[in-house]
Amino acid sequence: MKKYLKVFIILSLVLTLAACSSNEALPEIPAAEPDETSMFGVDKNINIDTIDQWLGRDDVAYIDVRMLVDPGDYGAIGGDPVLSGTVEGFEVVPYPYLANLTGLPPEVAETQYNGPTLFTLTWDDNGNIETVTPNFEESEMIIKDLFPEDKHIFLMCGGGGYAGFTRALLIELGYDPSKIYNIGGFWGYKGNNTVHVKVSYGENNMYDYNAFHRLKYHLIDFNQLTEKRS
Repeated sequence: MKKYLKVFIILSLVLTLAACSSNEALPEIPAAEPDETSMFGVDKNINIDTIDQWLGRDDVAYIDVRMLVDPGDYGAIGGDPVLSGTVEGFEVVPYPYLANLTGLPPEVAETQYNGPTLFTLTWDDNGNIETVTPNFEESEMIIKDLFPEDKHIFLMCGGGGYAGFTRALLIELGYDPSKIYNIGGFWGYKGNNTVHVKVSYGENNMYDYNAFHRLKYHLIDFNQLTEKRS
């Protein structure tokens, strides 16, 4: 019995040392540093061009904030309204369900999502959030569940806009700005870790909506929430 106990203790120590060694080998994540020359404040260091270097970490929450199928006509501005692919490890939490949209290009705004949201925001003339009002009793709880405060949060969308909006919302809700990163838009991704949701049939490229099972998608069922009374 003592022999097996010694073997168990040795194996436990080896595994613990290996885990510590693995964690120490990871580079330290720099504080978020939005690029002031970027339209949406994409991070200078951790962005769509460098993201492959920062994947697979336990201390990071990877969030793609696009809708599966966005009613906004992003095709009119060279984008893709369908979430046709993402980066390995990213979970999907659509920003349009988190807060009301504003400031989108006219071609997109005409058909943008206008359904229920967890929060209603107002903005000042400089484009900064002025007020944040929860629309449901569960709004803040859902945000805390989906965006863990004890991790760095990497936000991605199609072009960088939704990710920028999400970063601003989280900061207004009390999150540490130095740990929230707008890494930009998947439409510009050229790395090697794409999760494909767009498939080809013969010579024609088509969207296979059944392929959405490849994504880890977080559903917000507003019918199950309690509206906040003023």
